[in-house]
Amino acid sequence: MFHNLRIIIFVYYVVTAITIMTILYYFVAIIKIENIFILIFILSLLITFAGIIISKLSIDPLFEHLTNLQNLSKETLHELNLPISTIMTNIHMLKKNLSSDKDLKRAARIESACEMLQQRYNELDYMIKLQSSNVNYETIELDKLIESRVEFLNRIYPHMEFTLDLIETQIKNDKVGLSKVVDNLIDNAVKYSLNIHKIDIQLQGFTLYIKDYGCGIDDVELLKIFDNYYQGNQNMKGFGIGLGMVKRFCDANAISLKFRSKPNIGTTVILKFKEN
Repeated sequence: MFHNLRIIIFVYYVVTAITIMTILYYFVAIIKIENIFILIFILSLLITFAGIIISKLSIDPLFEHLTNLQNLSKETLHELNLPISTIMTNIHMLKKNLSSDKDLKRAARIESACEMLQQRYNELDYMIKLQSSNVNYETIELDKLIESRVEFLNRIYPHMEFTLDLIETQIKNDKVGLSKVVDNLIDNAVKYSLNIHKIDIQLQGFTLYIKDYGCGIDDVELLKIFDNYYQGNQNMKGFGIGLGMVKRFCDANAISLKFRSKPNIGTTVILKFKEN
């Protein structure tokens, strides 16, 4: 689509340039207008008209394409809600009738997988609202939010030991976006913890510390960690886009984001929030 659009715009640009030169030639050589101000005025009108037409030709197909994508996302989001709710409801009912430890573990795994789908659903819903500038800022109990995200991630990473030291802290922010930030930072800490399955999370004085005892990052890598698709360890799963998203969110919400890290010792991520 966009390749054809470039060709159409280029052809139209050439045709427009030839048309402008022809009209100017007509006024100068045939009508013989010698007043430079009149010629400049005519040229300005022609360029403005041509610019409007070319802009419309460029933007309208792009706007239509983005509108179709947004509608598809909304329709997909609506269709996902029913099967996710159905699975969650039925797995809760099934668990009441299970007595075998093995069956209960299987049901718990299905439930965790469904919760992950629900999380992706919430993120897609959030991204659509973000594109529509319809993000909801609300008062958040930050310590409670961190506890809930750790509880969720602990079901995904049961081998990890999370140590929490959280002081009651209240802020006003985008709850869904902030949850995504916390999830990404803890998820990264887990992935790079290697053989030391421990993560310390501390919240005090409107400052959040997430500390792992993993491979760490050297000074050169620290300069690249916010680049999309960059991964310090190519063997790790993922697409390397998490920290870029984290930084964009922090910049947009006036949250200070810092990293302290040493190779083979670990990394501490520091988020400093504005006081209400």
